[in-house]
Amino acid sequence: QVRLVESGGGLVQAGGSLRLSCAASGSIFRILSINLMGWYRQAPGKQRELVASITKSGSTNYADSVKGRFTISRDNVKNSVTLQMNSLKPEDTAVYYCNVNSRFGNDWGQGTQVTVSS
Repeated sequence: QVRLVESGGGLVQAGGSLRLSCAASGSIFRILSINLMGWYRQAPGKQRELVASITKSGSTNYADSVKGRFTISRDNVKNSVTLQMNSLKPEDTAVYYCNVNSRFGNDWGQGTQVTVSS
């Protein structure tokens, strides 16, 4: 199993920025097989949704609602993924979860709260 440790959530005013980080540790075989790393979020009363993802080769995918404001990046040496969030809006308020996908399946972080005040 892969352990994912997230950091960087918090409270910010609308228009502000936050940076989320996630580091993977655990089974070396599972870590080496990770292809897709990403961030999901879940707001109260809503389904969990994909925010952004990035492949091992660096191809990225973003939800329409965050395009142009959020940037995902990864460090394949440190087995980490980062989400830079700029121009935050109150509707970005949610619990953000780190996710990695490998041939062994999906692993999830414990989640970090992001709250954007208006």
